[in-house]
Amino acid sequence: MSADAGSLTDRDLEFLRRPLHGFLSVAGGPIPPQPRPVWFEATAAGTIELFTLADSLKVGRLRRDPRASIVVAAPVGERERWVSVAGRTTLEPDGARDLCSRLAARYWDLDDPARAAELAEMRAADLLRLVIHPETVRRYAM
Repeated sequence: MSADAGSLTDRDLEFLRRPLHGFLSVAGGPIPPQPRPVWFEATAAGTIELFTLADSLKVGRLRRDPRASIVVAAPVGERERWVSVAGRTTLEPDGARDLCSRLAARYWDLDDPARAAELAEMRAADLLRLVIHPETVRRYAM
């Protein structure tokens, strides 16, 4: 395992740009973190971005304590590998719908009418863009 305070390497970004699920944890005070599988995007600026409902529980928690982490692992059948990113978050009112569309195209077949309808429903919701600004990056690769 290696750690590099606050920055994603080119190799990390290549791995994180695959259609893998991340497991997001937000600081929860006295409650232990409850990781949830999420879609995400690793940006050229080195941040990790997600979208979420503006009234979700995680938004309330992040407003009280902006710390979060995401862990992304290689799927079964591949060599063991993972990247963990932890840092402060910002909740951005713009760009969430565009991010939602980009991620849906990455994870779903949008030629499927049911998936396209789900995307339209998601885009109609009140969404925020959640941005993790890395402070600690840890990784493991065999």
